[in-house]
Amino acid sequence: MSLKRISKHLLSNRARVRKAFPPKAMAAIERAIKASEALHAGQVRFVVEGALDGAPLFRNQAARERAIDVFAQLRIWDTEHNNGVLIYLLLADRDVEIVVDRGIDRHVGIAGWETICQMMEAHFRAGRFEQGVIAGIEAVTLHLAQHFPEHGAAVNELPDAPVVL
Repeated sequence: MSLKRISKHLLSNRARVRKAFPPKAMAAIERAIKASEALHAGQVRFVVEGALDGAPLFRNQAARERAIDVFAQLRIWDTEHNNGVLIYLLLADRDVEIVVDRGIDRHVGIAGWETICQMMEAHFRAGRFEQGVIAGIEAVTLHLAQHFPEHGAAVNELPDAPVVL
């Protein structure tokens, strides 16, 4: 466990999340998710967590492990066609993780998702948070549209609004 990581997380707060993602950016991300889901039968969620606190922080929980917990807590795995996608950002670490249900994962694989995460992280390093998330949603959309094309009236199984933890 790194003291540098602990201090970054302890000093991060919701104000940092609001600075990176003001209401206008959150609304744009929600619109991007709605537009994405009009093109395929998948379900996309975006979650940003400012920092870990308490037990997860002091047991040095990795962003990937936390993203898997959030994927389960938000029941993203509970979609009819097993095609839910979580784009998770742990802002204090500037670490993006994409967790997907087994229906879409077998088509894309780890390398495909990691490429999207790296592209998003490059945007974040440059301070382009809104653009990074929207670019990530667009990249995820390409995979979902290819493997889970829209078939008529799609059912929106999960909320489109971004989640702040």
